[in-house]
Amino acid sequence: MFRAFLRLGLGSFGGPIAHLGYFREEFVVRRRWVDDASFVDLVALSQFLPGPASSQVGFALGLSRGGWAGGLTAWACFTLPSALLLFLFAQGASLFSTPWAAGVLHGLKLVAVAIVAQAVWGMARTLCPDRQRALIALMGACIVLAGFSSQHQLAAIGLGGLAGLVACRGGGLQAVGRIDIPVSRSAGVACLALFAGLLLALHLGARLWPGTPLALFEAFYRSGALVFGGGHVVLPLLQGTVVAPGWVSNDAFLAGYGAAQAVPGPLFSFGAYLGAVAMPSHAFLGAALGLVGLFLPGLLVLSGSLPFWDIFRRNAWAQAAMKGINASVVGLLGAALYDPVFRTAVRSHLDFGIALGCFVLLVSWRLSPVVVVCLGAAAGGLTTLVAGH
Repeated sequence: MFRAFLRLGLGSFGGPIAHLGYFREEFVVRRRWVDDASFVDLVALSQFLPGPASSQVGFALGLSRGGWAGGLTAWACFTLPSALLLFLFAQGASLFSTPWAAGVLHGLKLVAVAIVAQAVWGMARTLCPDRQRALIALMGACIVLAGFSSQHQLAAIGLGGLAGLVACRGGGLQAVGRIDIPVSRSAGVACLALFAGLLLALHLGARLWPGTPLALFEAFYRSGALVFGGGHVVLPLLQGTVVAPGWVSNDAFLAGYGAAQAVPGPLFSFGAYLGAVAMPSHAFLGAALGLVGLFLPGLLVLSGSLPFWDIFRRNAWAQAAMKGINASVVGLLGAALYDPVFRTAVRSHLDFGIALGCFVLLVSWRLSPVVVVCLGAAAGGLTTLVAGH
């Protein structure tokens, strides 16, 4: 598990939607740790909860495979490579500043297009096998494309569940994918209580001792606890919580955000950079506070919800709703494939050719995503060199 998640932490470029594609290829298709239904159930649950969706799915997979140690291993291996790179950037490392490096980064974005397209293709075949669910997926995609916000994502999932209750009932109780979560109900309640208790206690502590490391930790914890959808959705919250009080300048915030696009792994690793910048005399401590504070609430609320989620989804009515929700998740991924993944990456006919070639290598040649990442990065760097000459 250490090796699997570390490899993903070193090579998962492209943002949370692309990360889910990497996870599906690694743990559903290649290793067969879970089936498609279980995987998409975890994706749907993470979309309902605050926190970083891809990191929550990875933590849940590790938790189901190896208990609490497995969950923490999965989170650490997937998160720490990007956190370390961003910490180094905060210390003044001029990463990704040359034209060739910019081309490599653009090639990685094109690989993300192929990864997400492969995920949408495979999940649509499994989870939208009939007209009703295909229509629900289309509805979900249209709702998200109309607004591109976390509220629209939640609306799409909620309406998908209602549509599933109407259109996907019948056929008796269906077998569901097995998710073995070694978390008892009492432990789940304790995690939810700790999530809420920390939110309140840290808020009071920050009011009593402003300008302290405790107040900084509270700012990150509050951002992680209140953001739905993860990824880029957290950026406005972070900007308000660390720039407005003067922890980080706006220029430093934007520079770090640019660097966060250049590294693999979850965007929430941005917290390590912000914490290091906010506490320059104790940069390592600041990075740890930012990283843990941003991730902790999402992991707590996920751990508290999982014991009840597995029971809930085995109910016949719940299964009908989950069919609709799963189809809606496919629509969400399809919408994300168009915007932001495709629109921000493909800028020319050559870009489209590279992305299409990566897709063929993944789907037809069955190459490892890590190999395709390397090829896509090399193609991006070479095209930049050719264009420069």
